[in-house]
Amino acid sequence: MFIRQFRYLVAVAEERHFGRAAQRCNVTQPSLSSGIKQLELELGVPIFLRGRGQRFHGLTAEGERVAAWSRAVLAYCDAMRKEVALMQNDLTGHLRVGAMPSMSPVLPFLIETVRKKYPGVRVDVQFIGNEAMKLGLNNFSLDVALTYLDKADLGRKNTLPIYTEQLSLLVPDRDEFRGRTKISWREAAQLPLAMLRSSMHERRFVDQVFKSVGCSPVAKVESESILHLMFQVQFTELCTIIPSHFVHAPGLHRGTRALALIDPVVTQEVGLFWAEGEIVLPMANAFVSIVQKLSKSGDIRRRLEGDHQIVADAPTGRRKRLEHA
Repeated sequence: MFIRQFRYLVAVAEERHFGRAAQRCNVTQPSLSSGIKQLELELGVPIFLRGRGQRFHGLTAEGERVAAWSRAVLAYCDAMRKEVALMQNDLTGHLRVGAMPSMSPVLPFLIETVRKKYPGVRVDVQFIGNEAMKLGLNNFSLDVALTYLDKADLGRKNTLPIYTEQLSLLVPDRDEFRGRTKISWREAAQLPLAMLRSSMHERRFVDQVFKSVGCSPVAKVESESILHLMFQVQFTELCTIIPSHFVHAPGLHRGTRALALIDPVVTQEVGLFWAEGEIVLPMANAFVSIVQKLSKSGDIRRRLEGDHQIVADAPTGRRKRLEHA
């Protein structure tokens, strides 16, 4: 068996097309097909379903397992090269990060620290859901993932708590909100709202909080972008719900203000996830080590809180943790 055969197999499985897989591997299609055929002969099992012509018809059951092992073999080969580079403090390659949209303000700070220590590292950030993160960590297409710790359905993964997220209501800076620092969820439900799409985790969590106080507001505008929702508040009469740290990072748009959401005050723990195993992939190891140091020093908390943290007063705000929907 040769590494290139595993690379050919994974390329076909992901591209679902022999021609595109050959282009991706920079070989001719006959060379790619020959390499895969030789692998099938060595293993004694068919890897791909056969049909008319050279079209992709899918993987056999054995082929699915061989593809999974092939991804692992390629990942460990890549990890070996990167670990040697890491020992020489010359780590290069791609750091692949999966994250939820609400975590976008903290990522530049974390990534900048990685880039300063390892200038040869290029970073690819994907804003995706938990299912895609789980798949990415399992098939080695992601090195690390940032998402909510409670009820995160990512399977058995290593985890590191990073920070606690609270929620605020972003409102137009108008007379009706002047002098206010807090607002209840019941009051917020009566306002015209722009919200994340109902398929997104953050929206499901917010809907659950509204339900807990007996409200079911209907969004006037929906989007997958928190930044776009913030612009809606800046230029229209709409309000939206944001993580409280958005007040400081990235900061509020002109003409808007943030009110702490109370009754209840809800929190979610955000954490870093990476794949379990005897060997931690070097990119994940490098990122985890940096996040651990920044978390221990309090730099992450200070970056997110700024000079003043929005927190409900103890007598007024009923603090509560809600289970995810």
